[in-house]
Amino acid sequence: MRGILSFLSLVFVVAIGLMIYRSYFTGPSGGIATRGTDNPRAAIDITGVQNDLLAMAQAERQFQALNGRYAPLEELRSNGSLAIDPARGRQGYTYSSDVSDTRFTITARYSGPATGMPTLSIDETMQITER
Repeated sequence: MRGILSFLSLVFVVAIGLMIYRSYFTGPSGGIATRGTDNPRAAIDITGVQNDLLAMAQAERQFQALNGRYAPLEELRSNGSLAIDPARGRQGYTYSSDVSDTRFTITARYSGPATGMPTLSIDETMQITER
C-alpha cells in the first residue's frame, strides 16, 4: 500500500512539473509561440534573425569598400563574401535585399504558422528596424 501511494505521489509531481514546463516553453495554450507571449523560443528565433541581418549588412559594407557598390545577397553568397545562405532563411523567415550603388536594405519577413512575428530590416546605417 505504501509503495502504491509513493508511486501515485511521484506521478502527480511529475504531471505538475510537465504542465509547468509546457506552459513555460510553449505558452499557456500549448500552441506555436509568438513574440507576444514572451516565449523563449520566439525570442531566440528573432535574435538569430537579427544576427543574420547584421552579418549580411557587414558583408554588404565590406563588398562596397572593395568594389564601390553594394551587391544583391545572391552575389555576396556566390563570391564568398557571405557565409549565411539567404535562400535557406531561418525558422519561418525569408531574406530579401534591395540594393543600389549607394544604398541597401535587407529585409527578413516571417511567413510561418505563428502570428505576431515582426518583419525586420537593416540598411547601410547598420540599424535594425522592426515592423
